[in-house]
Amino acid sequence: MDLSNMSVAQLRELQEQLKKELTQRESQERAQAIEKIQAIAKSVGSTVEELMAGVKAGAKAPGVAVAPRYRNPADGAQQWTGRGRQPKWVKDWVDAGNDIEGLRIAA
Repeated sequence: MDLSNMSVAQLRELQEQLKKELTQRESQERAQAIEKIQAIAKSVGSTVEELMAGVKAGAKAPGVAVAPRYRNPADGAQQWTGRGRQPKWVKDWVDAGNDIEGLRIAA
């Protein structure tokens, strides 16, 4: 299709036709996708609603809890996994010349 020979009015009409066609095709594709999703749910003996129960849009999957590796000898409630920034009590321990292994929780 040679657009260079078309008038502005013809180009605008073509643009409108394109918008209508895109809208129609997008609607058809969504309908087909919904049918596929429903077929998958049915194949596992469930409904789409049951599969999606509890799933929030954009929600992250829950992370895996990491067991603490270090414990403050002065306060056993203070623990650290060894990940991320060192808590103040760990930094103070190391700054005092102690080895961090002295805080390690026995396995």
